[in-house]
Amino acid sequence: MNDTLTIEEVMTGIGRAAKDAAAELAFAPAEAKARALEAAADAVWAARADIIAANAEDLKFGEDKGLTPAMMDRLKLDETRIKGIVDSLRAIAAQKDPVGEVIAEWEQPTGLKIRRVRTPLGVVGVIYESRPNVTADAGALCLKAGNAVILRGGSESFHSSRAIHACLLEGLRAAGLPEAAIQLVPTRDRAAVSEMLTATDYIDVIVPRGGKGLVGLVQREARVPVFAHLEGIVHIYIDKAADPVKALDVVLNAKTRRTGICGAVECLLIHRDVVATIGQGVLRALAEKGVEVRGDAELSKLPGISAAEEDDWGREYLDSIVAARVVDDVDDAIAYIRKHSSSHTEGVITEDPEVAERFFQRVDSAILMWNASTQFADGGEFGMGAEIGIATGKMHARGPVGAEQLTSFKYLVTGDGTTRA
Repeated sequence: MNDTLTIEEVMTGIGRAAKDAAAELAFAPAEAKARALEAAADAVWAARADIIAANAEDLKFGEDKGLTPAMMDRLKLDETRIKGIVDSLRAIAAQKDPVGEVIAEWEQPTGLKIRRVRTPLGVVGVIYESRPNVTADAGALCLKAGNAVILRGGSESFHSSRAIHACLLEGLRAAGLPEAAIQLVPTRDRAAVSEMLTATDYIDVIVPRGGKGLVGLVQREARVPVFAHLEGIVHIYIDKAADPVKALDVVLNAKTRRTGICGAVECLLIHRDVVATIGQGVLRALAEKGVEVRGDAELSKLPGISAAEEDDWGREYLDSIVAARVVDDVDDAIAYIRKHSSSHTEGVITEDPEVAERFFQRVDSAILMWNASTQFADGGEFGMGAEIGIATGKMHARGPVGAEQLTSFKYLVTGDGTTRA
């Protein structure tokens, strides 16, 4: 960053460059975008030792800052996770290009032929915390959708993000696309975030990806439209008709596979009729895996379960902690979820299709799972290659936001000297 420039000047320069790049990307050939992503994937793999070294600096910074083990896990990169970044870049490159796709077409009695086609949003601003892989995912998805993107990573992932961003730039150069298509804010200064939130002349949409504090700040202060990615207060309801093996497998995976991601289950709702059987078996298995279970008045009487406090209901732990309570039936579970959910992801475990259908109809979260781990709440697992976040609002995009969700549309109307009466 040029120390002679103010944050406002730096961000204005970034915004102008992004807007110019977006104008060019809007009609960039699909082949060029795919080539850029393939070249970026090659660059990431070739630079994996450098990326891991940069990540070590970030881990030291995070440790000194006192990050929780879950947050440190989000921050950490190793060769396996870098391979995951490479695989995501290649998967996005291989996807069908959404730009120009005809969504609908029809002809009017007047003779007008009308097509609704996908078009890029323009410039996307992404503000995220901790997870350096978001640098690659967000950059790749925005490029695939023909958007320029301004990335503002968290202070914890500063060095990792820069190393990954350098590989994305290699990809753009290899494909002859403007380097300003994917820009990384070159400072940890929080003033840069404020500049992005008010940059209505340059940024078309903001995507915040992080904790409740970050998303709340963005929603309060942004003058630019926001795709909100709220916290993942994820619930699983274990029905009286649940299969005990499926319940055990799904819940253990949903909680313990990775505790620090937004799809991790944070609260179990157990049907009263199976508390003494399936419920106790699941809770005991969680405790054996090192998960602290905080139960309601009934469950806390069981051995190894502590009593939940009032603020345990509707809480995202991102840690080896889960809340648990007894419910009377599926409707009781639905009522609880409506009160405490963040509208991210919820699950139901049952062999009764009528219960599952009732749950699907009446719970209004972005993603609902039946007999499947909530850790599948991920754009990559949905076949999108990656995601820029899980949108929990109801306008424009909802659920995993992939390349297709990063487009808008326009109408193309064709006549033949047609005039209106």
